[in-house]
Amino acid sequence: MSCTIMRLGSKSEAFHRDGQTWLCSTGLPSDVTVEVGEMSFHLHKFPLLSRSRVIENLIKDYSGKDEKKCVLQFHDIPGGAKTFLLVAKFCYGIRLELTTLNIVSLRCAAEYLQMSDDLGEGNLITQTEIFLNDIFGNWTDTIKALETCEQVLPYAEDLHIVSRCINSLAMKACADPSLFSWPMLGSGTAESPEGSALWNGICAEAKTLPVSEDWWYEDVSILSSSLYKRLILAVESSGMKPERLAGSLVHYAKKHLPLLGRQSSFNGGNHSGLGSAVDQRNLLEEIVALIPTQKGATPTNFLLRLLRTSMILHVRPSCQEKLEKQIGVQLDQAALEDLLIPNIGYSLETLYDIDCVQRILDHFIQVDHEALESSSNYMVDEGQMMGGSHPLTPMTMVANLVDGYLAEVAPDVNLKLPKFQLLAAVIPDYARPLEDGIYRAIDIYLKAHPWLIDSEKEQICRLMNCQKLSLEACTHATQNERLPLRVIVQVVFFEQLRLRTSIAGWFFVSDNLENSQNPSGNLASTRNHVSARVGTSQDHFLEVDDIMERVSELEKECLSIKEELEKLVKTKGGWNIFFKKFRFRSKPKSSDPKPRKSCDSKKPKPCDSKTPARASFTNGRENHNYIESDYKI
Repeated sequence: MSCTIMRLGSKSEAFHRDGQTWLCSTGLPSDVTVEVGEMSFHLHKFPLLSRSRVIENLIKDYSGKDEKKCVLQFHDIPGGAKTFLLVAKFCYGIRLELTTLNIVSLRCAAEYLQMSDDLGEGNLITQTEIFLNDIFGNWTDTIKALETCEQVLPYAEDLHIVSRCINSLAMKACADPSLFSWPMLGSGTAESPEGSALWNGICAEAKTLPVSEDWWYEDVSILSSSLYKRLILAVESSGMKPERLAGSLVHYAKKHLPLLGRQSSFNGGNHSGLGSAVDQRNLLEEIVALIPTQKGATPTNFLLRLLRTSMILHVRPSCQEKLEKQIGVQLDQAALEDLLIPNIGYSLETLYDIDCVQRILDHFIQVDHEALESSSNYMVDEGQMMGGSHPLTPMTMVANLVDGYLAEVAPDVNLKLPKFQLLAAVIPDYARPLEDGIYRAIDIYLKAHPWLIDSEKEQICRLMNCQKLSLEACTHATQNERLPLRVIVQVVFFEQLRLRTSIAGWFFVSDNLENSQNPSGNLASTRNHVSARVGTSQDHFLEVDDIMERVSELEKECLSIKEELEKLVKTKGGWNIFFKKFRFRSKPKSSDPKPRKSCDSKKPKPCDSKTPARASFTNGRENHNYIESDYKI
């Protein structure tokens, strides 16, 4: 266990204070006066010059003069009058204690007065160096010593005390705490209560609890920003993981930057000693400069909160740009609530800072494209992107995030259509497996901006792909009077096309199942089971009749919509007449469906029974091609 206190000298206390004067009661009259600031020390020449080369030279300068008035002035001595009192006690051999709080200033004062071993073995420089080396072996003592370096920083820098403290701390912070004992030597180490219990009259050794990787975060957070910065740089150069490095930065920023709190404000709240905006701005810029650049090392929500605080403090543009780029690299890890940054700029056009989010999103798209181009395992074309899951995952997450963000900012009446379109159009089409999110955002925007003309509504609706809407979204869209009629027709068309594709696939699977269950070579087995299959086949095609009846009704509705559209174009009638007349009906239930003639009990031929259905499907496809070409869907 390292020493936290070192005792020097053996004589009893001989100094006493009288106002601003220190007197030494040795029985001899004082022959030298030392002035340090406002304090005066009435001492004797011999004990001082026998230990200090500087005092020896100054006293020699008084030889031949009036030695009774020998006055020495050390107004710039490190540590001031408090430290010089310890130096005087050391010269007189009086008992004193070296601690972590006075060792740095005492070491600097010894160097200032040139108290080396040339004047006697075991001088103050040697004694303080011995104690410093003991301190460097203890984590907590080193922290305290480094903190006191602020008081005598120029002298501590010249003696390399600061660098030695930082290197010692960096080595301990990077080491595995389970392999070494130095974190446990400090006062902040937790010990199990049962470890110190008495057993058979013997005090058992305390058991140290497991130490996590963040054990040093709180200890180093007491350092000033300049010393903390140097420590983080030393820790980084020692090979610490970026995640642990970022964890310390997050802890330090939360402690010294009160504006990082969600509910805090600059005018009210505890500023932890950093009351001025200039100090907080400088500290934030230093923290941003220390943030690791590796993706995911720093939490994205912390970066976004830093960005929000940087806007309040008006940091340099380069600092804000670095934050935006770092957030853009890992935008897929962001949460929607953290992305809602209030607009606090000079131009309060919108409630949220959409331009900032646009820059972050643009950087994410750029990084994503560069990653895809540099990878030889993935193709850049859309078809390959749809097949690969690894490169698609971050982009899909960002697409969902952007759709949610658009839905949050859409109610803002000051949000212009071009800005909404620009933000939504950045996401590529392959990144949205479903378009429900962007449809919801568009619907909210149309509701909040009812003054948009039809051409503008159609323009914003081009942002979504009607083929990717879910069944619920399609049902809502077909009854949404805020949507342009052309978009509603598209939704109905693709819904019918999707239904026809499903029916065609079902027919294909049904054919394969029947062929596999009835091989052509096994004629005897087919004749034995033909009667059972006839009944099943008839029930099967009764269900198909219901489906085809629904398809036929959809075809009629599409044709009716087309005819009504032509009338509206000619008469310029209102949309309300159209919506009242063409409400989408639910699927009718047939109580007495008629079996097809081809399904005769004497000649059960499944292929003949499907012929009308396939013909109807072909005719329907031709009708839809006509609608698509006519309305440019």
